[in-house]
Amino acid sequence: MQNFFVKSHGLGNDYIVLDQENVNFELTEAAIIRICDVHYGIGSDGILLKVPSEKADFGMRILNPDGSEAEKSGNGLRIFSKYLYDHGFTRAKSFSIETPGGLVRSEIMEERNGKAFMIKVDMGTAIFDAKKVPVNIEKPECINEPLPLHDQTFHINCVSVGNPHCVILVDELNEAEVKTYGSDIENHPLFPKRINVQFAKVISPTEVEIMIWERGAGWTLASGSSSCAVAATVLKRGLTEKDLTISMPGGKLHIEIDDNWEIRMTGEVREISSGTLSAELIQDLDL
Repeated sequence: MQNFFVKSHGLGNDYIVLDQENVNFELTEAAIIRICDVHYGIGSDGILLKVPSEKADFGMRILNPDGSEAEKSGNGLRIFSKYLYDHGFTRAKSFSIETPGGLVRSEIMEERNGKAFMIKVDMGTAIFDAKKVPVNIEKPECINEPLPLHDQTFHINCVSVGNPHCVILVDELNEAEVKTYGSDIENHPLFPKRINVQFAKVISPTEVEIMIWERGAGWTLASGSSSCAVAATVLKRGLTEKDLTISMPGGKLHIEIDDNWEIRMTGEVREISSGTLSAELIQDLDL
């Protein structure tokens, strides 16, 4: 069906899914912004675009609501996996997906009423090499480094899980603080590709609570790649075990990390709606 879309959420982090083969307009930066706008479009934290892949069973692009493109999204991968399974692209319980941030394997762990519900994604390897994150510092890793910003000094920990993350460990989480400083940290010159930002509080050796400022999206209720980045950081700092629950305003994810820093993420996904983009909306994309 031409211009058919599905909208789903992973713990309140919502995405629109489109199939490139069935889209009859160009997804320009302006078009992406309009579709993701809650007033003039459908409203979402981004668009997941199904594309061909020569390396995996399926290919996926991640388009942020500001029109930029992300390398990888944990919630996006679970949402995309549910879309593939529920809408007949595959009946296999395990399949591979190519993203700009690398290949991943997704597994349907639990169904409800014949629909995918609980999904595990192999998120790849945590990389702390500063040049590969990337971070503009001379040290080989950016761990517990001071970042002066206005009237504050944050101690940052940077890691890539296919996309770049800056983790700040705090004694108490403060939503206002995340919203006040998130954008400035995201766009700081230290980060040449901008960066996702997480404020994290260790609750116990097996649980961490976080708040998220997502690159290209802003304040976000939940993020799979952010959860993976935080889990890798607190393990690197020796604060937790390898098997963790990451709690966010939108809900919880289960993260496992092995001895080689390979990360697996498990969480639920729910479909919100499906339909077709109207001719009037598509006309407005050209305005």
